[in-house]
Amino acid sequence: MGCKKILIVGAGLSGAVIARQLAEQGHVVKIIDQRSHIGGNAYDARDEQTGIMVHVYGPHIFHTDNETVWDYVNKYAKMMPYINKVKATVNGQVFSLPINLHTINQFFGVACSPDDARKLLLQKCDSTILEPQNFEQQALRFIGEELYEAFFKGYTIKQWGLHPSALPASVLKRIPVRFNYDDNYFNHKFQGIPKFGYTQMVKSIVEHENITFELCRSFTQKMRTDYDHVFFSGALDAFYSCQYGRLEYRTLDFKKILCQRDYQGCAVMNYCSIDIPYTRITEHKYFSPWEQHEASICYQEYSRECEADDIPYYPVRRADKMDLLNKYLSRAKKEKNITFIGRLGTYRYLDMDITIAEALQTADVYLTSLYEQKEMPAFTVTV
Repeated sequence: MGCKKILIVGAGLSGAVIARQLAEQGHVVKIIDQRSHIGGNAYDARDEQTGIMVHVYGPHIFHTDNETVWDYVNKYAKMMPYINKVKATVNGQVFSLPINLHTINQFFGVACSPDDARKLLLQKCDSTILEPQNFEQQALRFIGEELYEAFFKGYTIKQWGLHPSALPASVLKRIPVRFNYDDNYFNHKFQGIPKFGYTQMVKSIVEHENITFELCRSFTQKMRTDYDHVFFSGALDAFYSCQYGRLEYRTLDFKKILCQRDYQGCAVMNYCSIDIPYTRITEHKYFSPWEQHEASICYQEYSRECEADDIPYYPVRRADKMDLLNKYLSRAKKEKNITFIGRLGTYRYLDMDITIAEALQTADVYLTSLYEQKEMPAFTVTV
């Protein structure tokens, strides 16, 4: 099989995991990233004024049912138990999310049992919508107009820049409603945050004698000739200099708030009303409850359309824009000696556990392709 020279573009979770897997098999790996740090959008750092660990690109809570992935992150980080409990401000009141029995009782001013709450929502739902065709119809069908208007409509418009009727029903596959008082935002078996941060975890992953990395370095097509294979986690359209046009992404802006005491008393407070321009406020010290901090630092989060010089966060897959995406996918699938990976490379929204699972799979596919002397595909996942 022989030692291969590998270039990985992007020092986020996808790139780091693939680099480690290949380095352990004797391959020589170089990672480059156009940013000045590793970790991708999971990057965190201590705030100089408060000493609080800040999730620089927005909150990241690790959650998964995949025991293999959970064991993997625990090899490189001390994972601390953390349960994400999100609150939402609606019409001057604070509610729990996802919608649970407490939310229902508080919102409607009742004291329902679980069975009574189910009956109440059945009365509120629009049963005339048999096959929801979009996000709005999906919400109206399963939770009714009042809860949809209060918790989903305004927030969705701010988050995606689109009316919910323009988004596919699949965005809201299952309305997160619980008929108990469980306010754990996620349902997964394993949940936590690295005690010393995600940046330190990624550093641990890439600490190997066969791995080198260079920051503040952008990819150029000329680099391909110096390596046996390239794994590219940058934006798919950017790889082709947006020759067919720019794919649609959302980006985020953050406004920093410093205060000497607690600001809101929880890690994440959503603001669902369209009248409030930001989508949520994150109070970072609540992501590290094992630490003690008197002061506090918060980020107001604003979502908007991603421009050419912005950091792309969320790919926006729309039915009316699939022709453009398919042009890029069709061209990419014909490439040799390059594999597109991660959220931007495959133009899909990915949670961290899925990102790591797919990176492990991609590394396995590459190693198998070398052993069997087969061609490595441009994509190892369905795109």
